[in-house]
Amino acid sequence: MNITIFGATGRVGNDVLKRALKDGLHVTALVRTPSKLTPHENLTILEGDIRDFSLVNKAIEGADAVFSAIGTDKTTTLTEAIPLIIEAMSKGEVKRIVTIGTAGILQSRTNSELYRFQSTESKRRLTFAAEEHAKVFELLAATNLEWTIVCPTYLPDGDATGEWRTERNFLPQDGAEISVGDTAFFAYKELLNPQFVASRVGIAY
Repeated sequence: MNITIFGATGRVGNDVLKRALKDGLHVTALVRTPSKLTPHENLTILEGDIRDFSLVNKAIEGADAVFSAIGTDKTTTLTEAIPLIIEAMSKGEVKRIVTIGTAGILQSRTNSELYRFQSTESKRRLTFAAEEHAKVFELLAATNLEWTIVCPTYLPDGDATGEWRTERNFLPQDGAEISVGDTAFFAYKELLNPQFVASRVGIAY
């Protein structure tokens, strides 16, 4: 199986990359800094900007599925890159994509017409990242792709335990955190064995 990973040098993306290589999958990763990745016989590393369509298209060519853990980092890189990924997937007839979002773009339990970040459920004062992720959700929802957005709440470092609670479009009740390891493990499983197609999925302990 061939998968393309965007955000492979980040915490969640790198964990997914390691899982894929351990399982013998062939991975193509487009990164700004190749030196942050360890060479592997099943890993093709492309260097460049994820806002360059020609590179995004090259990364996705021949893929069976796409995984994105692109961060926001107080920039619009995420929302500039996602339309290019969607276009390249459509061009290459690649259907499956799993992305990492944020619990802020799940529906509010107190007002189902609002995202959590727009409601009293969210304690965050700064909403830029959530707004960026909401745009990604809206872009993917308008496609015919088999998309899933994994939406973790507070994301501390930590290894995978394989234990978590999930809920479609909502954060599990009283969910407060989920480790990087378990977020990556769940997202990787979801990429290979889809359970939440065309849906956001809240994940927490």
